[in-house]
Amino acid sequence: MSSEAHIATADALTLLLHNQHALGAAIEEITSWLASNGAGRVADNAMTAMETLDANAQAITDAIMRLRQS
Repeated sequence: MSSEAHIATADALTLLLHNQHALGAAIEEITSWLASNGAGRVADNAMTAMETLDANAQAITDAIMRLRQS
């Protein structure tokens, strides 16, 4: 893969990572509202989704760094 392709891929992944963070923030807000309104089980499910977003965000960050270094 060419250097330009690596940069384009890293740029696209960076945008996806920003989306991951935005989704995580939105889910966190919804989770807080759910928990304070008596929907604890649903809030727990939302927290599980956030954990998945966090794990995937780290994997995306690692991929971005590898692409930018190559």
